[in-house]
Amino acid sequence: MADEGIDFAGTREEADALSQVLADLEDRSRSFGSALTGALTSAVRGGKGLEDVLRSAGLRLTEIALSAGLKPLEGMIGSLMSGVSGGVKAFADGGVVSAPTYFPMAGGTGLMGEAGSEAILPLRRGADGALGVAAAGGGGMNVVFNVTASDVESFRRSEGQIAAMLTRTVRRGQRGL
Repeated sequence: MADEGIDFAGTREEADALSQVLADLEDRSRSFGSALTGALTSAVRGGKGLEDVLRSAGLRLTEIALSAGLKPLEGMIGSLMSGVSGGVKAFADGGVVSAPTYFPMAGGTGLMGEAGSEAILPLRRGADGALGVAAAGGGGMNVVFNVTASDVESFRRSEGQIAAMLTRTVRRGQRGL
């Protein structure tokens, strides 16, 4: 039986993420238990009333919940700062993205490179106004003129026409750049 369509790498990553969440939950449970035990111990030793014990436990629970709620924000800020400190990669001349990468876009966040390498290709308008992929480093253009003349004198008479055709061709080529 073939394992087509099963992404074991993705499954492993999801299992690792779930393990991380469960470990974090276990740590927070221990922290809350310690806070509650500490509050009850100080109540017994210090003669605090039930209201003070509950207030202290409630404040500790709030701190734990707030810390858990802000943890994803911490991760995003840390990720953003590491991305900024690593520098900004400009793709004005194009480039290749080989790993999953998030990027801002109008209306949300985009993801590129998630299924392998992706190319970024700059677009330019051509001489005819059409928008398309700009080709760089294409080299020169070859222009061939075939002149048929019966003798030297007829060839000399056609030189002016050949020069004019060559000038028009060069101008068209320059507009297309």
